[in-house]
Amino acid sequence: MNNPDRDTGGTTFTAGGGGACDADGLLRRIGRGDESAMAAFYREHGRVVLAQVLLVTGERALAEEITQDTMLAVWRGADSFRGESSVRSWVIAIARRQTRDRLRGRRLRLVDDTFLAEQPSSGPGPEATALDRAELAEVTNAIRELPASHREVLGLVFSSGLSLPEVAGVLEVPVGTVKSRLSAARAALSRILTEKGQSR
Repeated sequence: MNNPDRDTGGTTFTAGGGGACDADGLLRRIGRGDESAMAAFYREHGRVVLAQVLLVTGERALAEEITQDTMLAVWRGADSFRGESSVRSWVIAIARRQTRDRLRGRRLRLVDDTFLAEQPSSGPGPEATALDRAELAEVTNAIRELPASHREVLGLVFSSGLSLPEVAGVLEVPVGTVKSRLSAARAALSRILTEKGQSR
């Protein structure tokens, strides 16, 4: 992996040793072929990228493959980062392109129960946990009914830690469009939850 132009094939990046430094510095080191910097980058951004891709694809194995492809693209293209956005939004934009390319011509699936079951839950006790899970299941089921574009914008805004301007950069749309999509997604989610509540 010392040559970033070399095709690494099935190389899997995993978290390993390496000192922490700023994100720009990590990318400079990655551009020079520093594997410990790549491992640190993966630790810093891998989970967020995986969560975002999984939200869009709904398939764990596919999301993991796309995340690996994204990290390979970072390894090969670290020198292309120009600092016009945050590193986080840059890598999520790469992941979005990788996802779009992989899913081109393929119908998107919704988020599956396996993914949701693996998400951490919290609560002061078993009763509260049970109630939280019931509410989470209700919201999760409602999210499944949303179009992929709504799921994507909700994930980018609430899960990735990106600001609205950064989300706009990832989606390649104006901030106003992000706000409109977010508003539409929230309204659709609220409508679905209200309808489900009334059907009980």
